[in-house]
Amino acid sequence: MLTDGQSTVTERNDVPDVVVCTFPMSEGTVYEWHTHDDHQLAWSERGVLTIRSGSSAWVLPPTRAMWIPAGVPHETLADGIATMRSAYVRPERCSIAWTECTAVAATSLMVELLNYLAEDKLDAFKRTRAENVLVDLIVPVPVVSFDVRLPSDERAKRVADGLVDNLADERTLEEWGLEVGASARTLARLFLAETRLPFGRWRAFLRLRTALGFLAAGESVSNVAEKVGYATASAFVAAFRRETGITPAAYFKIEHDDRKTGSLQHNDV
Repeated sequence: MLTDGQSTVTERNDVPDVVVCTFPMSEGTVYEWHTHDDHQLAWSERGVLTIRSGSSAWVLPPTRAMWIPAGVPHETLADGIATMRSAYVRPERCSIAWTECTAVAATSLMVELLNYLAEDKLDAFKRTRAENVLVDLIVPVPVVSFDVRLPSDERAKRVADGLVDNLADERTLEEWGLEVGASARTLARLFLAETRLPFGRWRAFLRLRTALGFLAAGESVSNVAEKVGYATASAFVAAFRRETGITPAAYFKIEHDDRKTGSLQHNDV
């Protein structure tokens, strides 16, 4: 039994193969490091989730979900208000054999199936059909890990905190060094050693990670670009494409699955 605010299936004989649960998450909610006996498909119905596992972290808008294999330690965070919907899948009844956390596309059909399987009055035949289709839809997609870790050295942390407070701050490391009492070379070395990113890329990741939350809330690209420190919307789109390979519009577009699985009306699944 977990103590992190989430639940997992403990009685194996009287539960479906897939159990869907919903977790409202207030700003700053953290489900600290834990594991599940079941596989977990974590999806943000609202807002943006951050999931960490091992040395990696993924920032997931509602168009992406995360497959978390049974037994894999992970941590789930919400920087803003979010709603996580998770499907817990019994490993012994699932053909997916991935051993690491894997990002998947949250297609329109997958979202509809998660909502459908959350109902508690489905008969066994309809539930089994829907469970099989859901697992069939779980396909890996590329996703960039905007993992923005704060440095621990006090001088570098003052720089990082200043940028968190003002994403539009364009000061160079030389200029920051005059304020915090360190050379540009020392600050550059500290950022690379303690965040695993060069300073310029760390700042870009900070801006883009913050932008994901605004975009997920439905704000326009031009407004988001200004909020996170880009002079123009085109500069923001170029930075976003450089890191993800696609535009913000494409990243937040829910994909439609064209497989001939039939209608998902309640009397058909």
